[in-house]
Amino acid sequence: MDMPEFIEVRRPRWEKLESLLDKAEGKGLRGLELEEARSLGKLYRAVSSDLLWVRARSGSADVSEYLNDLVGRAYAITYPGQRPRFADVWGFVARGFPALMRQEWRMYAASVLLFMAGVGFGYLGMLVDPDAAPYLVPDQHLGMDPLERAAEEAAGEGMSVGQQAQFTTFLFTHNIQVAFFAFALGITVGVGTALMLFTNGLLLGALAQVYTAKGMAGWFWAWILPHGIPEITAICIAGAAGFVIARGQIAPRGLPRGLALRQEAIRAVKLLFGTLALFVLAGFIEGTISQIHPPKLSVAFKISFALTVGLGVYAYLCSDWMRGARGAAADGSGAS
Repeated sequence: MDMPEFIEVRRPRWEKLESLLDKAEGKGLRGLELEEARSLGKLYRAVSSDLLWVRARSGSADVSEYLNDLVGRAYAITYPGQRPRFADVWGFVARGFPALMRQEWRMYAASVLLFMAGVGFGYLGMLVDPDAAPYLVPDQHLGMDPLERAAEEAAGEGMSVGQQAQFTTFLFTHNIQVAFFAFALGITVGVGTALMLFTNGLLLGALAQVYTAKGMAGWFWAWILPHGIPEITAICIAGAAGFVIARGQIAPRGLPRGLALRQEAIRAVKLLFGTLALFVLAGFIEGTISQIHPPKLSVAFKISFALTVGLGVYAYLCSDWMRGARGAAADGSGAS
């Protein structure tokens, strides 16, 4: 039996096991009828054999990964163990997430390019037609003159410590919502995700031009970059997660679209989960350092701080590449 025929013949029982697992994970094993519980055990053993068959013949990596996921879920339901430990979560944050970023760098690059295209369009749009401000500049900034705002901040009329804490909480919640929508809109074959990334970039670019036109470019970027680097990075990662979902719809790679979508959704959720630490960092900085303006904190200091944060963020995200490079170098040394 060749691989396409094997998939076609075995697919009904894979889908049946998947349906039973969805029900068991939602209601628990007690939510299954006796016959369903027995069927789940039989299907678990049968699909385990199918997985071994595929692996023995070096079959499709996508099919192997899908079956492995089914078997893993069935094992977790059949032999429930301990809840995830802190060490497991830390292992994902420290190594698993950077490894996933390495695998999905193309989707991340596409997100960044769309966001930056929006920035460029917004900046040029305001440069060519300043009257377009009502359509391009965020509402809360339309009636705010950059020079007046800078003067107020210099006079010490900024936010109090309590207001900063409240603002930090609001920003964290808002940014999580933006990321979730960028992720969820992947179900629109990625069109909604692309539009959201472009629109967010457009608003930033338009606002940057407003401040630049008033001679406040340095002040503006000193305000935006400290929190903006981790925040925009996290939003673009969420966009990449949306594109991963879209990939399951557009390019199922030989799998039924439903199966491919489920497989890609697991990867996408992991990407989204990995953004949480970045959003916490961005929210904290945005409610504190970003809101402390010259002369209390100079433009040079804030830009330097932003670059330091950015280096740290991307050193973390690229850590799997660096580990791979060090491993390759060590292997080369050993061979010589």
